[in-house]
Amino acid sequence: MHILKNLRRSLLLLPAILLAGCNTVLMNPSGDIANQQGRLIVVSTVLMLIIIIPVIALTIFFAWRYRQSNKEATYSPDWDHSTQLELAIWAAPLLIIIALGAITWISTHTLDPYQPLRRIDAQRAIPADTKPLVVEVVALDWKWLFIYPEQGIATVNELAAPVDRPIMFKITASSVMNSFFIPALAGQIYAMPGMETKLNAVINKPGEFEGFSANYSGAGFSGMRFKFHGLSHGDFDQWVAKVKTGKEGELTREGYQKLEVPSEREAVRHYASVPADLYDAILNRCVDRNKMCMKQMMAIDADGGLGKPGAFNVATMQTWQPDTLNSPKRKYVTAMCTTEE
Repeated sequence: MHILKNLRRSLLLLPAILLAGCNTVLMNPSGDIANQQGRLIVVSTVLMLIIIIPVIALTIFFAWRYRQSNKEATYSPDWDHSTQLELAIWAAPLLIIIALGAITWISTHTLDPYQPLRRIDAQRAIPADTKPLVVEVVALDWKWLFIYPEQGIATVNELAAPVDRPIMFKITASSVMNSFFIPALAGQIYAMPGMETKLNAVINKPGEFEGFSANYSGAGFSGMRFKFHGLSHGDFDQWVAKVKTGKEGELTREGYQKLEVPSEREAVRHYASVPADLYDAILNRCVDRNKMCMKQMMAIDADGGLGKPGAFNVATMQTWQPDTLNSPKRKYVTAMCTTEE
């Protein structure tokens, strides 16, 4: 009997022991956006438990109260309706659904990842002259590329940002769809080739946080992780200076095409400089200078397309310069196709 009591106590303690090693970062994040999302989860769960707990308790009570052996319970085989009971059964869930719907509707629009931040945290608003840190994110197979256009640097599998400064992530992918997720910072945002998604967030505490892909993308998916460093403004400036001394040098278009080749569990890399138009070329699928950019194709379509001549007859104008903003468009048609062609 003594052994059974000890075994029972051990079984009760087992869940606590197993959960002791869990990192509940979603419920205790370091970024204001993730913090608001965590509170929304708690509020929604509590609202749902208001109806779930009584139902479970009453199910157990009725099973015990009206068991066959209980001769004191009232036996009413012809009972089938109670107006008071019907009102209680339907009114309580209806009120909870209305409250839950209102809260989630407001929170969904308030926490829209595309919207610029309105505050640093619950006590501090963002000063009017604050400029967000722009980070261009590219999901590769199977690694992450981060480009800092303001600082003119790029990193692989390492991300850093100053504490209490708004961050605006511009996110795309090189091939398949991925999901950019830093639980301590904000919710996950999908990364898709040829498309750009955005995420506005802020980190409020210094520290090292985990980032990863939350969408399966092939063989190297499990190793597609990176570290996100929340740094003071001074430490962030030092980190930028360190990256600018990186042995990788400049991340050129040719270098990016080599980096784009699928590889697994890549070590952290620092690129001292990066062309200002590299991210735009990645987004528009024209890192290779011999390819027409998607935005140029769409501009031709917006102008009415090429019509009968066909796209294969488009030639490059002699004056067209792909790196010049105001260069003439390459829309010169060399020949007309026939029905046989």
